[in-house]
Amino acid sequence: MPRPSAEKPKRPGDIRLERVKKEPLFSSGDGDPGLFELPVVEQPDIANTRGRRPDWLRVKLPYGPTYRNVARIIEDHNLHTVCQSARCPNMGECWSAGTATFMILGNVCTRSCGFCAVMTGRPPEGLDWDEPDRVARAARLMELNHAVVTSVNRDERKDGGAPIFAETIRKIREARKGCTVEVLIPDFRGDREALQMVIDARPDIMNHNVETVPRLYRRVRPQADYRQSLEVLRISKEAGLRTKSGIMVGLGETEAEVFDLMDDFVANGVDVMTIGQYLQPTRMHLPVEEFIHPDTFAQYKVVGEAKGIDHVESGPLVRSSYHAERHVASDPA
Repeated sequence: MPRPSAEKPKRPGDIRLERVKKEPLFSSGDGDPGLFELPVVEQPDIANTRGRRPDWLRVKLPYGPTYRNVARIIEDHNLHTVCQSARCPNMGECWSAGTATFMILGNVCTRSCGFCAVMTGRPPEGLDWDEPDRVARAARLMELNHAVVTSVNRDERKDGGAPIFAETIRKIREARKGCTVEVLIPDFRGDREALQMVIDARPDIMNHNVETVPRLYRRVRPQADYRQSLEVLRISKEAGLRTKSGIMVGLGETEAEVFDLMDDFVANGVDVMTIGQYLQPTRMHLPVEEFIHPDTFAQYKVVGEAKGIDHVESGPLVRSSYHAERHVASDPA
């Protein structure tokens, strides 16, 4: 009797999203019938990408007492970091320097982006109201001068977890006087009230990544909308906040598309832009279409700043929070 063939794993960007009528993600009475039911995607094995990565993408392994101290603080306070969940190539460098990006609202995301290593599924119900205090204590113990806070998407909630963002900003400032706070927020599914909660907490930097050029959204960010992301940035800028957004390259975009995206950033008041090489985190994720040469990253920085973006952080290993402390001042060193 022939053995049944194993189903080929789907990449997150390839998962077919089907509208469902039962068990909506919203548990409240105002459930949205247009919500998507998402499968649970556990973190699979690390991808074995074909070919050798260029030398400029080699990174040092985590090491040193400061790295171990940061790891201990994160573990002791039952916190998540995007450094770990997204398998950031700069984790060794940043942790050894005593910095980390806190990931709040759990470690299970309601979206299934084609590039992201964070687990997808149904998060536990409710919010963890002790989390802001734990993040603040960790920031104090790590003696941070600049704290970065991001999150998974919590689309099962109308507020998207915005109250926890706002409370975390306040708690960090109480626990660590003089510490600047950057938040990397989701789009809150376009909910203006949720966004306003975070704006009212007045973070020093409001970051929301568009991630890629509009043409690639259906494959890279199937549950997001490019124009909606620009709207988040525009509203935040009009509220007087310093704004920031970033993209990955190497997913099949053209240089002309990157330049057009820069024009959109200028039109919507983006102050800081980050550009880094996409690296496939697992076999289930989108493949790397191209390893972008460092000279092209240097060109992107020159062009972006010439177009009017205040500061462009561009390089193969740049991630949204890389050298984030440099992005607070209007004229970063």
